Amino acid sequence: MAKVLTHMCMSLDGFVAQPDDNPAELFDWYWNGEVVVPSAQASMRFSVDAASAPMLQELTSGCGAIVAGRRLFDQTDGWGDNHPAGAPVVVVTHRPPPENAATRFPRRAFTGSVDEGIATAKEIAGDKFVTIASADIIRQAVNLGLVDELCISQVPVLFGTGIRYFGALVGGHVMLEDPIVVQGTRALHLRYPVRR
Repeated sequence: MAKVLTHMCMSLDGFVAQPDDNPAELFDWYWNGEVVVPSAQASMRFSVDAASAPMLQELTSGCGAIVAGRRLFDQTDGWGDNHPAGAPVVVVTHRPPPENAATRFPRRAFTGSVDEGIATAKEIAGDKFVTIASADIIRQAVNLGLVDELCISQVPVLFGTGIRYFGALVGGHVMLEDPIVVQGTRALHLRYPVRR
C-alpha cells in the first residue's frame, strides 16, 4: 500500500503562506540554483541547488497521487489538469465539483472527506507514494493517523502571521522519528517519519 507523506515549504515560524495565501519567499529556492529538475509542465522547470535536487527529484518522480483541498485547487485552477509533479490530484471538498470538471480535469477525483481522499489517492498511487499538499488537509490527516511521514522545506524567513503548516492537534502529541536532513541553499529540507 502507498505511503502517505506531506510536503510544504514553511517559514521558520511555521507558516506556509501569508494571510492572503501568497507563499512569498517560500518558493524562491525552487528557482535559485544551477541544477535543473524538470516538472510535468512543459512551461515550468525547477532550478535548485545540488543538495536539494535529489530530494526534489524523489518527491516529484516518486509521487503517484496528490491530495489537495478545494481552496488550493481553485487557486491554481486545478494546475490545468497537470500538476508539476505529474501525478493525478484528489480534491477533498464539501462543495460540488466545477460544472465542467469531467472534461476540464479528467485526471482529478473529488471526494467529500479526508479519509476517503487518502484512500482514493492510495488506490491511484499504486507502488508510489501519496503527497498531501494542503495545510488544512494535512492537519486533518495527522489527526486521523493517516500520515506516514512529514516533509518540510524550511525557508529562512519569518512571516509573523499567515496560514500555519500544522494546526491544532487532537488526542495528544504526535511522536516523530529522528529527521532526515538535507541542507540546501535557502531551504533546509526535513523529513520526519511518524512513529507508530
